[in-house]
Amino acid sequence: MNSASPDPRPPSPIPLTHNRNFLLFVAIRFFNVMATHALTVAVGWHVYMLTRDPLDLGLVGLAQFAPALVLFLAAGMAADRYDRRRIILICNILHALATGLLLAALSLGQGSITVILAILALHGATKSFSHTATQAILPNLVPTAQFPRAVALASSINKIAQLTGPPLGGLLLAWSGDGVYAAIIVVFVIAAIAAALIVADLKIHSGKVFTLDSVFSGFSYVWNNKIVLGAVSIDLMAVLLGGVMGLLPIFASDILHVGPDGLGLLRAMPAAGSLVMALVLARIAAPRYMGPTLFVALAVFGGSIIIFSLSETFWISVVALAAYGAGDMVSVYVRQTLVQIATPDDMRGRVSAINSISINASNELGDFRAGTMAGFIGTVPAVLVGGIATLAVTAIWLKVFPAMRRVDRLETIGP
Repeated sequence: MNSASPDPRPPSPIPLTHNRNFLLFVAIRFFNVMATHALTVAVGWHVYMLTRDPLDLGLVGLAQFAPALVLFLAAGMAADRYDRRRIILICNILHALATGLLLAALSLGQGSITVILAILALHGATKSFSHTATQAILPNLVPTAQFPRAVALASSINKIAQLTGPPLGGLLLAWSGDGVYAAIIVVFVIAAIAAALIVADLKIHSGKVFTLDSVFSGFSYVWNNKIVLGAVSIDLMAVLLGGVMGLLPIFASDILHVGPDGLGLLRAMPAAGSLVMALVLARIAAPRYMGPTLFVALAVFGGSIIIFSLSETFWISVVALAAYGAGDMVSVYVRQTLVQIATPDDMRGRVSAINSISINASNELGDFRAGTMAGFIGTVPAVLVGGIATLAVTAIWLKVFPAMRRVDRLETIGP
């Protein structure tokens, strides 16, 4: 009797829904993002009620971005040298500490704009390390073949958190005032516990000596890889020019007249649109024509900003923000997959740091840009100009980065 020949096929990878480390990763993302968005709603409302100055809302974004700009190279090196799980664990503890400082300052009547901005600077510095390590860790937890779907599933959870956090923050703010910060502390602690439970060696074992050249090598890699350069820079420009979220307290209070609970709903609608789109993407095993799809999504993103800026009707504003989120979700899905798959693992921390500073710059400097411009020309014109500029940038990048628009299947992109 002939013995059975060994099966030449490689073993099937563990399904994502049974991958313990991946499930813990999405738990970290869920609780961290939910807490961060609830914190954004609470702080934005408190600052606007304190000063009634749109410029101060811009300073809220700048206070979080400035330390991230100083520290992003250090964050990238840390993610390439140390256990990424431990970085995420420590950062969530520091997020809880920063929130506790806000609670203490407000409870003691010391919550001036200067004190709030100083505490947000600590939050922003921590977010630089957390965001970089979180971006870099996912390829270590799932096989490359499962990575596009892992991005879509993780993004779905991320969007559920974005959908949950703002109304939670708005409702708790309306019901309990400063008590919202105590709830946020608890959520950050849960994220830290989830990070502690990941069982994997996530330190990068590289024999390379880290020199000044290696610190800046992420810039060289991004510059020489035009697909990665286009993916990083289009996010920076589109969201920098199309910033809306930082001005939502003004729309809720002065234009749509819906109060803090309405602000929470407005803040949640981009996540609602993103979640629907993420669930659609998660069901597509091997999506095609992703380059052209990216540019269509960015056009939808810019158009929704224009509609939102001109709306004085709450339901139209809600629908526009949902479209805004759906367009952004497709953009995030394509860009994040391109950047992570196209980057070698021992460079992923440094490249993720550049991508992270691009994302933080676009979101938080975008809020600063919008708040500053609103102080000079008014809130509605500031948002309208941003939407038009976003469409213009999309058209320019379509011409300047032809390699991006020719991308078909994401998993075919490799380092």
